[in-house]
Amino acid sequence: MDKKVILSKVDHTLLTQTATWEDIKQILDDAMKYETASACIPAAYVKRAADYVEGKLPICTVIGFPNGYNTTEVKVFETKDAIDKGASEIDMVINIGDLKDKRYDVIEDEIRRIHAACDGKILKVIIETCLLTEEEKKKMCEIVTNAGAEYIKTSTGFSVSGATFDDVALMKEHVGENVKIKAAGGISSFDDAEEFIRLGADRLGTSRLIKIMKNTDTGLGY
Repeated sequence: MDKKVILSKVDHTLLTQTATWEDIKQILDDAMKYETASACIPAAYVKRAADYVEGKLPICTVIGFPNGYNTTEVKVFETKDAIDKGASEIDMVINIGDLKDKRYDVIEDEIRRIHAACDGKILKVIIETCLLTEEEKKKMCEIVTNAGAEYIKTSTGFSVSGATFDDVALMKEHVGENVKIKAAGGISSFDDAEEFIRLGADRLGTSRLIKIMKNTDTGLGY
């Protein structure tokens, strides 16, 4: 698969606690240069980032990140604030405790409320697959489908492991036809990225592919 095609599906990501504005600007510059799907950055930088890219790049940010146990009201406020400041895409984390407690209606209601707060912008729902049973993963595919979010996402990248091929294949089998899949966490090569796409991922959350591009002579004319 052409590297440009793969990069067009990447949310070029920097979410570390130590990220400075200079670090964020580098992410934005690289994302624009390599024409990624978006740059995924902390909410505190959304307004400056949106002003900086001047509409040339979608800005994605994270809500309830990374643990997901903020109240719904806080997540809704975070979402509205991010959209108001220029975010084009929202990646939210579910309350995993609610899932373990089988409070499925509560989770679906939260996703619906956050989706409404997105005001037409893209919502991706992070379910943190490494902490879930197979049945819980299947249930979240059903809930995300019913709630109307645009994407289901494997991982925050801040837990015990990230995306796996098996999880993406399972999600592809059980999610509704109108829901896309984002694989995130630990995607470290173009070969892995291509396999995730083949299995059904439409987006990839990673920073490593751009690092590979910058450290090699790709011959792609960048």
